[in-house]
Amino acid sequence: MTESRVPRPSGPFRPGDRVQLTGPKGRLHTVTLREDGELHTHQGVLRHRDLIGLPDGSVVANSSGHDYLALRPLLRDFAMSMPRGAAIVYPKDAAQIVMQADIFPGATVVEAGVGSGALSLSLLRAVGPVGSLISFERREDFADVARGNVETFFGEHPDTWRVVVGDLVESLPNEVPAGTVDRVVLDMLAPWECMDAVADALTPGGVVLCYVATATQLSRVAEYIRGTGLFTEPDASETMVRGWHVEGLAVRPDHRMVAHTGFLLTARRLAPGAVAPSVKRRASKSSYGDEDVEAWTPGAVGDREISDKNLRKRAREAEKAAEGARLAAASRDSGHATE
Repeated sequence: MTESRVPRPSGPFRPGDRVQLTGPKGRLHTVTLREDGELHTHQGVLRHRDLIGLPDGSVVANSSGHDYLALRPLLRDFAMSMPRGAAIVYPKDAAQIVMQADIFPGATVVEAGVGSGALSLSLLRAVGPVGSLISFERREDFADVARGNVETFFGEHPDTWRVVVGDLVESLPNEVPAGTVDRVVLDMLAPWECMDAVADALTPGGVVLCYVATATQLSRVAEYIRGTGLFTEPDASETMVRGWHVEGLAVRPDHRMVAHTGFLLTARRLAPGAVAPSVKRRASKSSYGDEDVEAWTPGAVGDREISDKNLRKRAREAEKAAEGARLAAASRDSGHATE
């Protein structure tokens, strides 16, 4: 995807555009615009053609006179509403990953696994038109959902993105030369299994970031990284977001907040042969033993399965949305050609 063809999220609505509609009582509906499309609710019908040609931020009424605010979804809105094959990385964590892993324009970034593509969207934006993102995913069906979601958001398959279906440990050495990757982001059940391959791929000073759900995973991957002697001392954190109700003098925290979703752990690759200065810590028991390893089943660490039927449905939804986005991109290109 060349820089000149990156669709700007602005201008009048066109067929194929994704639009977020906010109706009465703040309820949200996300639709892909079609010439003959309609949004049916118990409060009436809103015709898509009433939106086509209007700018962002327009308000239109449905057949019953109820007003709807129409806006293109922001990246965070899109990520939360897109079809999901696997659980997504939430926007609050995606933002921290981009910052803590220091994803920069022009970077070569490796991601595993791709899941539903939510994090891929943030990484692709961050590497820019001259960077590169290589996403590894073991399951072809998950990769299909991710491709559909990414193409829906960008309007086409980005030239800066490559999806590899396969195991990271086996595939990574064949995809990138050793010592050439700037950043590695691991969103998987057992990231320690990939750490040796990651160390070979990373350039000296490069960053590895692991996104894990449980404290047990966090402990194990931290101890493994320390044991390799190839990285700096790992740094761990989590992000919690608390909204606020602000209305006149009624200013208070919201009753609900987005608390724990996952831990972020980062470390940097040492130069070949370098030995990091020792970190003095209190003596403690080993973090885990053989009996703990045997208990590490997918269910024990919170890995939830999705049925094949449900996954096929999500893949169809993602592909349908991607077709609409490609239609919108073609409409933009033809419009530019006639100007």
